Amino acid sequence: MVAALAAGWLLLAAAACAQRDQDFYDFKAVNIRGKLVSLEKYRGSVSLVVNVASECGFTDQHYRALQQLQRDLGPHHFNVLAFPCNQFGQQEPNSNKEIESFARRTYSVSFPMFSKITVTGTGAHPAFKYLIQTSGKEPTWNFWKYLVAPDGKVIEAWDPTVSVEEIRPQITALVRKLILKKREDL
Repeated sequence: MVAALAAGWLLLAAAACAQRDQDFYDFKAVNIRGKLVSLEKYRGSVSLVVNVASECGFTDQHYRALQQLQRDLGPHHFNVLAFPCNQFGQQEPNSNKEIESFARRTYSVSFPMFSKITVTGTGAHPAFKYLIQTSGKEPTWNFWKYLVAPDGKVIEAWDPTVSVEEIRPQITALVRKLILKKREDL
């Protein structure tokens, strides 16, 4: 009887150890067209997660640079993941349909876009709560950028005053490292 109990405890302990820590790709989000998407589909790629807004002073510069980054590095090894948010200056007042139309028409956006969410506070989307908790950096305005590794761990976060061009070398290096690792694994 004691041996059976001990074996049971060992199995439970082993199972607890086998569970991996939660990461960004464990969450789900609703895309801009209303479909629930598991962020797991982006596991194995580098992601730049950004809270976007259509009427911000940073909009034009960021959308253009984010689309260029997506064009240059994506979609097999990299994706910009855009999450519209109206929390800062009420600069994303539009509906999801209007946001998507604006981004695609004005900037030819080809990266994944998600439904408008809250990124800070008690109503924050769980994926953003994770990004904030693990990076120690909470958005205070539109166009915060979180670099997420292929394993779902946050590498770094930047506020909107840091341009996409400034962080491009770090993103490119991470994508290059991923491509080399994939080649080695073949």
